[in-house]
Amino acid sequence: MSSELVTKTVEDGVATLTLNRPEKLNALTTGSFEELRAHLDALSGADVRCIVLTGAGRSFCAGHDLESLAAGDALESRYDEAKTVTMLEEFPVPVIGKIRGHCFTGGLELALACDFLVAGDTAQFGDTHSQWGLAPVWGMSVRLPERVGMARAKELSFTARRISGVEAADIGLVNHCVSDVGLDEFVARLAAQIAANSTGSNRIYKSLYARDLPRAEALQTETDLPFGMPDDAMERLTRR
Repeated sequence: MSSELVTKTVEDGVATLTLNRPEKLNALTTGSFEELRAHLDALSGADVRCIVLTGAGRSFCAGHDLESLAAGDALESRYDEAKTVTMLEEFPVPVIGKIRGHCFTGGLELALACDFLVAGDTAQFGDTHSQWGLAPVWGMSVRLPERVGMARAKELSFTARRISGVEAADIGLVNHCVSDVGLDEFVARLAAQIAANSTGSNRIYKSLYARDLPRAEALQTETDLPFGMPDDAMERLTRR
C-alpha cells in the first residue's frame, strides 16, 4: 500500500487525485491537505484538462480525523486547510468528485469544492458537525446552501442527518447517482468528454461561473470577453 496520503495519476489529460487512508475511511489530517496542495501546485503547470477527486477503498472521506482533531491538529492548520479547499474550487479546469461510501462533515466540505459530484448508490452524505459539537471552518456554510438551497442546507446541518446518494441527486447535491459497479466507468466517460473539449473554453466557463456579480454586470463581463477565441481555439479549428 502506498504511504502517500493523497496519490496522483495522470492519463489522457485527466488527473485523478485519491485520498489514500482507506483503513481510516480516508479521514483528513494536516498531512492530507499538504499533499493535496502539493499535487494541485504540480498540476497547475501540466497539460491537464480535468481532475477527478476520489477516495481509496470503500469511502470517499469520513471527515476530519478525530484523533488529530483532539490533539489540536485543526487549530493550527485550519487556515491553510481552508485555502486548500478554495484552491481546489478555483483550479482552472473542471473538477469532478467521485463519491462512494462515506462523505461526511470535512469530507463533504472538500467534495463541495468540486465543480460537480457523481455518487455511487452506496454513498452517504452528511454534515455531522453538530453531532460532535463542532463548527465548520472550510466553507460549509457558504458552499452547501449554494448547492442545495438555504432551507435544505439548514436542515442537513441542524439535524446532522445522513442522506443517500439517491436523495443527494434528488436535492441537487450531486449531479448523478449511479450503481457502485458502474461508477468508475461513468466518471471516466464523463472526464473523457470534458478532456476532449477545448481547455481554453472550459477555463473561461469556469471563470465566468465563479463570478459572484449582479446579473447585468455578469452579462456584460461575458460580452466583453475576446470573441470566441480561447488559447487553443485556432489549433482545434485547423485540425477540422
